[in-house]
Amino acid sequence: MDTPEQPRIVRGRRILTSAAESADAIATIGDRIVALGDTNDLLRQFPTAWIDDRGDAVISPGFHDAHLHLAMAADNELKLDVSPSQASTLTQLLDKIGAAAKGDPAQGWVRAVGYDDAKMPEGRVLTRWDLDTVTGNVPTIVLHVACHWGVVNSAALAAGGITDNSEPPSGGDFGRDGTGRLNGILYERALTDFAYAQGDVDGRTVVPELGLDERITALGNVIRRWHAAGLTSVCDAFAGPADIRLFEAAREQGLLTMRVGFLLAAEHYDSVHRLGLRSGFGDDHLRFVGVKALVDGAVGGRTLLLEEPDHDTGHHGIQVLTREELAEVVQKVHGDGNRVCVHANGDRAIRLVLDEFETAQKQMPRPGLRHRIEHCSVVDEDILRRMHELSAIAVPFGNYVHQHGGHLIDWYGEQRVERMFAHRAFLDAGVTVAGSSDFPCGAVEPLLAMQSMVTRTGWDGALVGASQRVSPAEALAIYTAGSAVATGEEDRKGTLAAGRLADFVVLDEDPLDVPHDQISKIGVQSTFVGGVEVYARD
Repeated sequence: MDTPEQPRIVRGRRILTSAAESADAIATIGDRIVALGDTNDLLRQFPTAWIDDRGDAVISPGFHDAHLHLAMAADNELKLDVSPSQASTLTQLLDKIGAAAKGDPAQGWVRAVGYDDAKMPEGRVLTRWDLDTVTGNVPTIVLHVACHWGVVNSAALAAGGITDNSEPPSGGDFGRDGTGRLNGILYERALTDFAYAQGDVDGRTVVPELGLDERITALGNVIRRWHAAGLTSVCDAFAGPADIRLFEAAREQGLLTMRVGFLLAAEHYDSVHRLGLRSGFGDDHLRFVGVKALVDGAVGGRTLLLEEPDHDTGHHGIQVLTREELAEVVQKVHGDGNRVCVHANGDRAIRLVLDEFETAQKQMPRPGLRHRIEHCSVVDEDILRRMHELSAIAVPFGNYVHQHGGHLIDWYGEQRVERMFAHRAFLDAGVTVAGSSDFPCGAVEPLLAMQSMVTRTGWDGALVGASQRVSPAEALAIYTAGSAVATGEEDRKGTLAAGRLADFVVLDEDPLDVPHDQISKIGVQSTFVGGVEVYARD
């Protein structure tokens, strides 16, 4: 077996890099690429190299997801999965939750994740009374797949001191039935304050936090699975102090084999401000990318902030941050020279963000400081122009056309979906665009996301916003080079070239050549991070 410092030559049918179109092999020493080219030429250059011949395989830059939730994914390993693949009806979902309540739930709470009302045949939303029938007095929370609302039972409401007379927090809401009674649905900040440590600066929430040791083990399991999908780098898009401690502890135990950047939740920024840390602080394995704030809700949750009401509920969505709160975050973070990364799905939300970005740049010019708009789901020509002028980076969902399919048309209409997840429009407008799954809100597999961007075809066969199709080469670049720009690492990753980090994936087929609807079916043979093979298919 080779060692990390021994030259290694990995050969395949083709290397997917614009820097060396004729290359069929890649040479690495330590954690870096030292050369690409013809196998025989590399052998003459590195006669002691260990040869790894992959035959007809294709070698791609490592896939990089610029916006997902790694810590949440670890936590979900420790929760009950009620996604449609595990519970395809409300009856099945309630049976699973009831069984968990009768067992020995962690810390006395049933925590369920992955609920997707849009894929349930009953045509209605889960309520507290449904949960009460199977959970009794065991407090229970069921998180919607979009992670912007959830359903709790009566025992959980009581644990949080929430009654029919309670007022929701600013930027959140409580669901109610036709008589005004709470139905158990918590929207946006009402959910965040209830269930997530990031919702409170001191980490106090109604739902107890999970233990560090079990989180570390779960994190290791998640990372191994994601390596098998070809991921070499990710950016956790909403990290608090407990999550950063999790990453550090996993690294100490040798489990953080994936490169991890993180967006610090804005609620915790004061501590970073006092330390004087800047975006990019850290190293090639764990680094501070920027500061995250949320302006509106979710696409799948139907709570994004829109100029025109959606077609499903007739609502404009929920504004999570007030304009004053948003301005305060942008001014403070931008003023310190740090990257601001704002969650904004709807076009009205995006305009609010651009207003504040423009004001901050005018008052405190920071040349080269490129802020991000997370999701940036509904755009138009004016938004694209303003983003280009600001050099702002778009981080839209790569997989949501596949994820939601024809429901997107039901919710938002044919015309609006032509400007949603607008990868084509971003590229044409000269706006840098990164790859993102937003896992667990969407499937994590990069090849599936690339297929979704190329075909614009949903899981149900629906064609959604065909004008936003991109080519396979563009989709690959979005999930590699584009994501590297979004995390401020374009000088060391995202493409395969001498001097770059040796992060690459060995694929069974060429994603640029297979039929477009077969991209997601390409097998991953191996994944390398820093020249080390972190995944090898059995």
